[in-house]
Amino acid sequence: MQKTNAARLLDRAKISYELIPYEFDPEDLAAQHVAYSLGEDINRVFKTLVLHGAEPRDYFVCIVPGNTEIDLKKAAKVHSTKKADLIPMKELLPLTGYIRGGCTAIGMKKPFPVYIHQSALDFDSIYVSAGQRGLQLRLAPADLISYVNATVADLTQTP
Repeated sequence: MQKTNAARLLDRAKISYELIPYEFDPEDLAAQHVAYSLGEDINRVFKTLVLHGAEPRDYFVCIVPGNTEIDLKKAAKVHSTKKADLIPMKELLPLTGYIRGGCTAIGMKKPFPVYIHQSALDFDSIYVSAGQRGLQLRLAPADLISYVNATVADLTQTP
C-alpha cells in the first residue's frame, strides 16, 4: 500500500498511526459508509469539513464525528466570525489539495485554523481520512490535535 502525503508528514513528525484501507463507493462517500466498511463505531470515524467565515478567504477546518451534523453557528462562534458556511465543493481541491471523501487536515496546501469536536478525546484512537478515498488513518486524537494545532470545541448540532 502506497503512503499518502499525510502519512509521510506524520512519519516525519514521528507520530504513530495506522493506515487502513477500505472499500469505497464513489456514489456514497458518507462517513457512515466508511465506518461500516471499516467495521468501526461511527462515533470514532471523523469527517473533515472546510468552511469559510464572513470575510473573504477566511477559511477554517472542522473535524467532527461521522454521525453528526456541524452546527454552523457554533463553528462561527469558535472561529470568532459572524457566520460560517461550507465551502462550495468546486473549491475543495484547489484550496486544500484534497477531494471530497479524501480530505484531511494533515498536509493541506495552506495551514488553516483547525477545530476538532470534543468527543475525539473520548477515544484512544480515531479515524480520519488519510488524504485519499479508500484509505483512513487511525491515530491518537491528542497526536492529531497537536500536529494540526487544533482547538477542541463543541461543533455539532444537539439531537
